[in-house]
Amino acid sequence: MGRGKITMRRIDDSTSRQVTFSKRRKGLLKKASELSILCDAEVGVIIFSGIGKLYDFASSSMQSVLERYEELRGEGHQLLNPASEIKHCQREVASLRQQLQHLQERHRQLMGEQLSGLNVKDLQNLENRLEMSLKGIRAKKEQIFSGEIKELNLKGNVMHQENMELHKKISPFLQENNALRKKVYTARDVNQANQYPHEPSTTTIVLDLFAPSNLQLSQPQPQSKEAPLEATNLGLQLH
Repeated sequence: MGRGKITMRRIDDSTSRQVTFSKRRKGLLKKASELSILCDAEVGVIIFSGIGKLYDFASSSMQSVLERYEELRGEGHQLLNPASEIKHCQREVASLRQQLQHLQERHRQLMGEQLSGLNVKDLQNLENRLEMSLKGIRAKKEQIFSGEIKELNLKGNVMHQENMELHKKISPFLQENNALRKKVYTARDVNQANQYPHEPSTTTIVLDLFAPSNLQLSQPQPQSKEAPLEATNLGLQLH
């Protein structure tokens, strides 16, 4: 349901009037700040409440805004002459220098430097800004890590599927290889059995050949007269 149209007239109830003033004042100052940032405009807002309390906002400084207002109002919003243009450029340079100095000072404070001139409230605000910055940094880091983990999980699933497919392709070759290996071992055992049918007896013979032997020298036999040239028998006997 949409909001009803509000009649533009003074609010009689003081409490409602104060609440409306507070809400609209904050909205007006916020819009003025957004206008100066988005459009690079020099904005100055001055507000006096019903009880005479002052509220103001200036994108650079209120004094610079008022001086520029008075100058342009006196010239009837005409084009600036060379002298006025130079003066305007000088004010712009001074304003930019002031903004740069302010940004440098804030940067040093964020780095933990030049904190001697800050009170407890300023230090608390600085700490809150740093905590908000750290939260944003941590959130961004967690987002990046989460994306990398998801990507690695996807790659792992793809590799697992490829491994399963390769295993299915290799399984028939492994079975065939095992069958061929069994056939080779069986054929080798049969060949060895056919080639050495009496292996136990052969082993016995070899062992007997290496048994110890005793050699003795017998007495020489007398030579016969009928065979004087016959070699003398030394009578070596093997026992």
